[in-house]
Amino acid sequence: MTRSIAEDRFVRNFRGEPIEDYSTPENEFEAGLFPLNQILDSSNWRMAYQEYWWNRENGKNKIMMFNEFEKEIISRFVEYQIPLIMMNNGTPKEAVCLVFEKVNTGGVTLTVFELLTATFAADNFNLRVDWERVRNKHLKKSSVLQGIENTDFLQAVCLLATRARKLKKLEEGETEEKAPAVSCKRKDILKLKLEEYTENADKVAQGFEKAAKLLNIQNIFMSRDIPYRTQITPLAATLAVLGEEADTDGVRKKIFQWYWCGVLGELYGSTVEARFAKDLLELLEWIKGGPEPTTVREASFDPERLNTLRTRNSAAYKGIYALLMRDGGIDFRTGEPIDIQTYSDDSIDVHHIFPQDWCKNCGISQDEYNSIINKTPLSAKTNRIIGGNAPSSYIERLQKIAGIDELRMDEILASHVIEPALIRNNNFEEFFETRKKAILKRIEKAMGKPVIHREEEQ
Repeated sequence: MTRSIAEDRFVRNFRGEPIEDYSTPENEFEAGLFPLNQILDSSNWRMAYQEYWWNRENGKNKIMMFNEFEKEIISRFVEYQIPLIMMNNGTPKEAVCLVFEKVNTGGVTLTVFELLTATFAADNFNLRVDWERVRNKHLKKSSVLQGIENTDFLQAVCLLATRARKLKKLEEGETEEKAPAVSCKRKDILKLKLEEYTENADKVAQGFEKAAKLLNIQNIFMSRDIPYRTQITPLAATLAVLGEEADTDGVRKKIFQWYWCGVLGELYGSTVEARFAKDLLELLEWIKGGPEPTTVREASFDPERLNTLRTRNSAAYKGIYALLMRDGGIDFRTGEPIDIQTYSDDSIDVHHIFPQDWCKNCGISQDEYNSIINKTPLSAKTNRIIGGNAPSSYIERLQKIAGIDELRMDEILASHVIEPALIRNNNFEEFFETRKKAILKRIEKAMGKPVIHREEEQ
């Protein structure tokens, strides 16, 4: 049994009065309490303990008990062997990190940020402090960037640093094949030099700020609504390279097409570091007049995928939600377009058009009524008015409450690609198929390419 006792070795009651005294060795001997600070050199304490009990009643048993304690407890501490791995100054950083992680399996796995922080500390640079500076100055300004992590930031810095290395070698006459690759994999981040980090950190931070602005233009306002957080890394790196050139309409048009192809093509859902570098280089080349990036060229959207998009777990689900706002969807009750102000003030969220309760009562499949096809962005107050009522009923009620005539309500419904006659007649089946086709047209517009139907492929 172990006991924690105050430094003065008195145990006190709740009033602070001493009730047990272990302030002298004799009191320790009598209570059979061994001080832990003696465990690596216990010989003097042991001798004093034996002298205390030598001629006392039951002293032999007390001494034997300590002998057993020394054998089972003290000797394990004294004889414990600590493994030692010797590494010289020439050992690569990634090898040092690998060794550390192998021997640290019982602890918390270190991130690449923590490992690089330790590396930069050797040059008297506190990476953690600098990350807080970047976050407070550049990232906290925007709600859409609240989920950005330090590793996302380091990946973008690494993309710029490795790109600079590649360009330098090409300028020196190196061939494309032999020039260093642009990359942001773990091993590449660990090879970052301090001067490369300091040279690119603020550029990248400004790139993330520009990325937030472009996301807001696409009606993505909160970090929870970002389809792929990972896609912001190559976006921020690209914007950091472009600088003010990214502020022109022609450049933005290409960036937006690339972005939506990544989202709706669902291309950022798995291992993405290789795609980061490829997208950075190809997007910059495309902006200069080169060929379409692979992400744009290869992206496709299966029309049947719409039926399966039911939760925010899907990037495409969040993407379509944003498109419905971006392309003019206005609130059923207020008639206001959804921008960053109304999104926050009116608690805009994605809600059912044909309410769940009404669908259940009508025997409509849960897979259908929970699809994004039956959802649209609305304010919290509008959704409360809708409740579980039939569409024909809540549409009439909304018109009366908001003082909206039928023609204006039809315009509002059309802004959400909803066919007014079908919702007024509670015709779910035709509404579902009609709206599906309309949403697919929005997807085609965003991706800048046609959606291929299965029957067209045959």
